[in-house]
Amino acid sequence: MRTRPLKVALLGCGVVGSEVARIMTTHADDLAARIGAPVELAGVAVRRPSKVREGIDPALVTTDATALVKRGDIDVVVEVIGGIEPARGLITTAFQHGASVVSANKALLAQDGAALHAVAEEHGRDLYYEAAVAGAIPLIRPLRESLAGDKVNRVLGIVNGTTNFILDKMDSTGAGYQEALDEATALGYAEADPTADVEGFDAAAKAAILAGIAFHTRVRLDDVYREGMAEVTAADFRSAKEMGCTIKLLAICERAADGGSVTARVHPAMIPLSHPLASVRGAYNAVFVESDAAGQLMFYGPGAGGSPTASAVLGDLVAVCRNRLNGATGPGESAYAALTVSSMGEVVTRYHISLDVADKPGVLAQVATVFAEHGVSIDTVRQQGKDGEASLVVVTHRASDASLSGTVEALRKLDTVRGVASIMRVEGE
Repeated sequence: MRTRPLKVALLGCGVVGSEVARIMTTHADDLAARIGAPVELAGVAVRRPSKVREGIDPALVTTDATALVKRGDIDVVVEVIGGIEPARGLITTAFQHGASVVSANKALLAQDGAALHAVAEEHGRDLYYEAAVAGAIPLIRPLRESLAGDKVNRVLGIVNGTTNFILDKMDSTGAGYQEALDEATALGYAEADPTADVEGFDAAAKAAILAGIAFHTRVRLDDVYREGMAEVTAADFRSAKEMGCTIKLLAICERAADGGSVTARVHPAMIPLSHPLASVRGAYNAVFVESDAAGQLMFYGPGAGGSPTASAVLGDLVAVCRNRLNGATGPGESAYAALTVSSMGEVVTRYHISLDVADKPGVLAQVATVFAEHGVSIDTVRQQGKDGEASLVVVTHRASDASLSGTVEALRKLDTVRGVASIMRVEGE
């Protein structure tokens, strides 16, 4: 074993960063044995140096992150500060000064992953980011390495624990959206401002990363269709149960049937109770991968939190340090396929549409005619009504998002349609 330690700079010492530092200290001997050399925490960049950080030598703490990554003796920079800047500049500077990087920064990687990979390759350094998607669940490495010889066709997953907790609570207790969100906030699952989670921004960033790796194509955050879950109601869950389904906020990345394009999207969807993702409860994450040779695979576990995320960071740290000792680098960006990223309008799926209509003869015929005129085939219809008002639930066969949008616009113009109560996609057939 080499006796000279590999030096690690830690950018950020919050929930995840402090746990990374703790594990590096308490598991130092095991990490050294697995890597083939000791690892040494050489500096910790923070915004508030006066805060007491148990187990971290105050002499290592600095507010000058740029100076830390420029030192030249740093072998690996671990970035867990999040956001776009200053993280992007610090990672770039780290590469330029000879360090490899381990990051958990999903937003930055979804936006600028290609550029960061290019700088890493230019300087012969590694960029690893297992912790950026699904916390402790090994997912990026299986996609990037274990399935490198296979053809991935679809990635379907629950990649945000906060939203899964809220929807699970609505499903199991009948609670409304706001009530479930309030409970998630009280228990610490939701931030004071939950927008990034409930509006799908967090999941969309993860979808962009997963799609890029799975399909060997550059997929940016702007390429991902995003729809939040604030409009999901208790009535939607009742409708889902009548269909033998539940509702999840899903990240869906899939290859077109002809293989020439891909799509990436995040939105609430009904999925059959028989699907493995339907049983994912609480704040857990799970990702379902479909490929030609391996078939169907499912990855499940805690998707967030200090210890789970730190586990993924340390796994990357070990891999990068091993590469460093061997004078090698691991897999970089693979975008050779350069497939077209299609718009949401081209996505084909099933739909569940709930309409408020007048309770009188001929309404169903009018509605069915509109669907037929727009080339949308109806699978099932359920109608209930009294006192001149009724609800009409239509479940379609597979149709494109564009054709469904045209259908809904035409339905709104019918005198007998009082309103469109809800529209939800049905996935996981």
